[in-house]
Formats: sequence, C-alpha cells, structure tokens
Amino acid sequence: MKKILQKLAYTKPLDGSFDWVMLLFRILLSVELIYAHGLKKIGIGVGEAEIVPNPLGLPDAFNSLFADAANLVFPVFIIFGFMTRLATLPILAVTLTGYFVLHFHDAPLVKDTPYIYSLCYLVILFFGAGKYSLDQLIERNRIES
Repeated sequence: MKKILQKLAYTKPLDGSFDWVMLLFRILLSVELIYAHGLKKIGIGVGEAEIVPNPLGLPDAFNSLFADAANLVFPVFIIFGFMTRLATLPILAVTLTGYFVLHFHDAPLVKDTPYIYSLCYLVILFFGAGKYSLDQLIERNRIES
C-alpha cells in the first residue's frame, strides 16, 4: 500500500510513461476532434454539412477551407506525430477564436468545448509529440546522416 501511495504522490512522470501517454493523448484527442467536429463540416453523419461560422469576416471560401483543414487534416498530422507543433497552430486558431470571439459571452457549458480543446492542443504544442512520432523518426534519421 505504501508503494502505491508513493507512486500516486510522485510528481514526475513514471519511467517511460510520458511518451506512451503523449501518443495516446494525441490519438484520442485528434480522433475525437475529427469525429465530433470535422465530419459534420463535410456532411458525414448529418443531414447536411454544417455551416462554418465566420466571426472574423474572412472570405467565406478561405474561412470554410481553414476550418475544415483544422478539424480534418491537421488532426491526422497530429495523430501520426508529423509536423506536430506546426499542425497545432491552425487548430488553436479555430478553437481559440471559438472561445474568445464566437462563444465569449455564452454560458460556460457552451464555451467549455473550445476551451478544453485549446488547453489540450496547447499541451501538445508545448510538449511536442513525444518519442513515438514521425517527428522523432525524422529527427533521429537527420542526426544519423
């Protein structure tokens, strides 16, 4: 029992667990973003495609393409750990705009979704993809050559 309590109270990641946790976190978070927000933007699973809000007044075609890419394409990059930090930026642009512009004056239960997605992708931005990623594989091959 004492060992269990010590492990629970230990503040640093357990040996080797950080990279596995980041892999699982990246995959689960990005699959959920694609499933919950991306597919409905292209009309999969719904009667018709969702109309993408345009709170910044950007050209409609660009706004729609950017939101679709942020919810469908860049999460795939993050799942594989390819250009991970760069891929988080468009996602954060959409989620932070949703939080600070689109839903800022809404009830907390409405604006919590973009808030949580923003926090999660900020974690990925700051910590990177971890050891189990294409980024790491590319970096290792670059150093060896």
